Amino acid sequence: MVPFDTSTLPRLGPALTLRRPRLVSEWWSTADRNAWPAPPRGDGRPVLLVPGFLAGDQSLTRLAIWLRTGGFELARSGIRWNVNCMEPIVESVETRLERAVSRAGRPALLVGQSRGGSIARAIAVLRPDLVDTVVTLGSPLLDQLAIRARTWPSVLGVGLLGTIGVPGLFSWSCFAGDCCARSVAAALSPFPADVRFVSVYSRSDEIVRWEACLDPAAVQVEVDVSHMGMGVSRDVWLALARELG
Repeated sequence: MVPFDTSTLPRLGPALTLRRPRLVSEWWSTADRNAWPAPPRGDGRPVLLVPGFLAGDQSLTRLAIWLRTGGFELARSGIRWNVNCMEPIVESVETRLERAVSRAGRPALLVGQSRGGSIARAIAVLRPDLVDTVVTLGSPLLDQLAIRARTWPSVLGVGLLGTIGVPGLFSWSCFAGDCCARSVAAALSPFPADVRFVSVYSRSDEIVRWEACLDPAAVQVEVDVSHMGMGVSRDVWLALARELG
């Protein structure tokens, strides 16, 4: 039998292509709920997860369920595909977070993967009253464009479509124009001292340049996983349980 060659699959962008057996093993590492590591204790605290570029809430479903088993109250970001301009995403997530915090009566844990981590950081800077802890997973915190060459076609494609007027997609003016100036500035502003901040990164990251994850304001936690595996890897979950315990 001729082995199946995954290189013949259509390339929809690095974030959508399961090319590496490593990602499959990371996915399977938390496939069995009976083998999940003990989650950190939530005690009714809200948690909101922000997905990465080209991803939606469903991409972090397993991580969300794991945290919920620890007693966290889950709130969804409402993001279907994280491709919009940063400012409307920040505004929308901030509104949802405010509702979740109001219901729970206590600040939230905010978890963001990849681009979602930069969004989470911006929200914590803008509304530190809503956030107890920020956790970022493979997020280019120091430079949102600190990505590897193989990722550029996806980013350029979305940016081009947004620039010519396709609704719901970011344009190149988002990075330097006025529309997203507030949120872009917040993503790089000094982090509030009374909010806990954990940045999880991997030198094996095939999408984001790991050096951009090393925000000096964060507790930096190194793991050896792929970029796409950040939300489903047992190693990441164990690191989160340790840091948030």
